[in-house]
Amino acid sequence: MSETAKQAALRVGVLGIGSMGRHHVRNARALDGFELVAVADPSGDRFGVAGGLTVLPDVESLIEEGLDAAIVAVPTVYHEDAALKLAAAGVHTMIEKPLSGSVESGERIAKAFDEAGLVGAVGYVERCNPALLDMRRRIAEGQLGEVYQVVTRRQSPYPARISDVGVVKDLATHDVDLAAWIAGSPYELVFAQTAHRSGRAHEDMVTVSGRFQNGVLVSNLVNWLTPFKERLTVVTGEHGALVADTALGDLTFYENGSFPVEWDQIAAFRGVSEGQVTRYALQKREPLAVEQANFRDAINGDANNHVTMEQGLQALKVTEAILQSAASGNSVRIP
Repeated sequence: MSETAKQAALRVGVLGIGSMGRHHVRNARALDGFELVAVADPSGDRFGVAGGLTVLPDVESLIEEGLDAAIVAVPTVYHEDAALKLAAAGVHTMIEKPLSGSVESGERIAKAFDEAGLVGAVGYVERCNPALLDMRRRIAEGQLGEVYQVVTRRQSPYPARISDVGVVKDLATHDVDLAAWIAGSPYELVFAQTAHRSGRAHEDMVTVSGRFQNGVLVSNLVNWLTPFKERLTVVTGEHGALVADTALGDLTFYENGSFPVEWDQIAAFRGVSEGQVTRYALQKREPLAVEQANFRDAINGDANNHVTMEQGLQALKVTEAILQSAASGNSVRIP
């Protein structure tokens, strides 16, 4: 347990105990330094996770329980209302991604927590995936040398729980955040195309090609129409490629080969050849537990690992640029 976790337990409430919120309830109940004291959901407790707690009807009743911290896991359309009320009540808050439904709304939320001097966090759980944590460490230590490109693929069938946003703001926002985090640089430019293939109001497929401010290239492929689940991040650099399968928490290194090229016709081409392949053994802690621990530690003064609302706002700006690019057919620079 960290030193911050040894302080007096924080009184925590969870707003929204549905498909995602139920997992927050389970982890908050188990985390050292958290005392789960209240849950709220106007739809009730369909997953039976409240235990001995009364299921409260709204954010106002949650606040009345005297909270130090809250986790918001309601649909995106309700984020701003809940967040502003929690900020006004002096409650540190982590909001499930995305921060909100629009940049303007996200700015109001971030400003409210900043002016109140509160910890405001965004639930980008992929940053807590063991494969990505180890990938980022290895890149920082120079294992890949110069980084050339970050590629992500996030594909799966449509989740019936999502109805208020499309695949860009629900799924691609994960890749936007993690890719910039891995590259160590904000997005500079994006060109995107979307498709509506399943008859719903929002887009269900997107392809993104872009560049970070540090010159690293990026590609994101995301959809809700693939009959299997894929969560893959590939970072290619001068010494090889690191491949993270975040669905399994696996990380593999494909090293450039060191054998000389003996075929004259291709020897003139300055490329690479296949080399050693290494799959790393990683300690695999549940990412959501790590995410909540980072939020707890930030409240207790160790604000090094949580995703801030400013970072969540930047991801929101990129997703809106992606949608703008898809609508206009032009590349868009990120403000």
